[in-house]
Amino acid sequence: MAVLRLTPTSLAVLGLVATLAAPVAAQTMTRDNGSPVGDNQNSQTAGPNGPTLLQDVHLIEKLQRFHRERIPERVVHARGTAAQGEFVSAGNFSDLTTASLLAAPGKVTPVTVRFSTVIHGRGSPETVRDPRGFATKFYTDQGNWDLVGNHTPIFFIRDAIKFPDMVHSLKPSPVTNLQDPNRFFDFFSHVPESTHMLTQLYSDLGIPASYRKMQGNSVHAYKLVNAKGEVTYAKFQWRPQQGEAYLTRAEAEKIQGMNFNNLTADLYMAIDEGQHPKWDLYVQTMKPEELARTKYDPLDSTKVWPGVPARKIGTMTLNKVPDNFFEVTEQSAFAPSNLVPGIEPSEDRMLQGLLFSYYDAQTYRLGANKQKLPVNRPLVPVKNYQIDGYGDGDGTKGDVNYQPSRRPGAYSENPHYQYVRTPLAGTTQTQAIARTDNFSQAGDYYRGLSATGKTNLIGNLAADLGAVKNAEVRQVMLSHFYKADADYGKRLTAAVKGDLADVERRAATLKE
Repeated sequence: MAVLRLTPTSLAVLGLVATLAAPVAAQTMTRDNGSPVGDNQNSQTAGPNGPTLLQDVHLIEKLQRFHRERIPERVVHARGTAAQGEFVSAGNFSDLTTASLLAAPGKVTPVTVRFSTVIHGRGSPETVRDPRGFATKFYTDQGNWDLVGNHTPIFFIRDAIKFPDMVHSLKPSPVTNLQDPNRFFDFFSHVPESTHMLTQLYSDLGIPASYRKMQGNSVHAYKLVNAKGEVTYAKFQWRPQQGEAYLTRAEAEKIQGMNFNNLTADLYMAIDEGQHPKWDLYVQTMKPEELARTKYDPLDSTKVWPGVPARKIGTMTLNKVPDNFFEVTEQSAFAPSNLVPGIEPSEDRMLQGLLFSYYDAQTYRLGANKQKLPVNRPLVPVKNYQIDGYGDGDGTKGDVNYQPSRRPGAYSENPHYQYVRTPLAGTTQTQAIARTDNFSQAGDYYRGLSATGKTNLIGNLAADLGAVKNAEVRQVMLSHFYKADADYGKRLTAAVKGDLADVERRAATLKE
């Protein structure tokens, strides 16, 4: 039987052995109100055999706090691990943006990064096939910027209105509490735009071997705005200096049997041993007039930007394991709506929905004053009239909690920081984007895989698609993959014993 071997240093990182330290004088325990505790071993009772007394406020407080140790679990990205460090700008990028963190070469900005799985719960294994979240909080001198993304460069859907349904389909069944390919392929059979993401996710890319050795991507496009008000559309990508490494399905199953915290252990051990992981941040850019020149819609979150050059803008180093896992990993609140001057949201339909969704989700979990928690608190002073609510310990001082006001010291807006004006045309609508191009990039990705990579993709996908009982759902999905690439579709159809002639007929009717 394989045995996982850990060094004493590694065990200390995981909290499995005590770290040796010089003896220190005993310190008196206190209650939350600061009063000393006389006995933490025995409850107050009415005599030697009597009932416990309600007046034992230390006992009551301990039980109350114990019951409230857990906050609501994230609906997505519940299983996470955070680390901290710094980002160093590679130059002066004022030609692109007024964002101060990119204003000078060598400028240092502190960061917190949270890696995560997307679908599965807080206690799930880290060896599952799942997109990995890669969220970075930059504590800039203009406020906090959250670059929220995944390790894949794309997503399953392009419109946020489908987000709850997509997540529901991928989550465990409300009947059996088991994740079921019959459910999520039923959903995806109606969503041909998912073909690209499914192809990437079921390749070996779907199971990272290490958080240190995987990419991070913004997935969505943003607007960079310079001092002249000029707009550049941008996609961001973290490239690990350590190289990339992913697991086959068999490798993941073997590791899970030994250590289902493999990604957290790997990251924390490396940092503790001085092997601080680094990522270079690259940005791809398009001018507004270039958006109409591509076969696909560049603001579609199911698309990459092939052939668009990338420019390095900085390097991030993670060099600190947080002192408290809960305070940093669980209480960190990332949202793409946390932006700074010079970085604005694009018209990406998925991003537009997540601007609300992520911030609202964090407000539900942590309360209206989530930004005042240490991990979320900006380095710059916060000056507004958002007041009161749970956890508001340092709220507005003085009589003015409204704006505008003529009183001395009152806060006022600065027109210099208004969003850039975006030209609009047309009428309100509820319809799909014009350039869907649902299949070509999935085919490009398949053809770019090695022979082994293609074989692994077919095997991984067939393992789940072959379990689908509904023949109609199975045949529709096969037609999507066939439309992406005929060889891909034929091999997958053979692997799940589908009807190839029917698949080819269905694929012929599909439109890009």
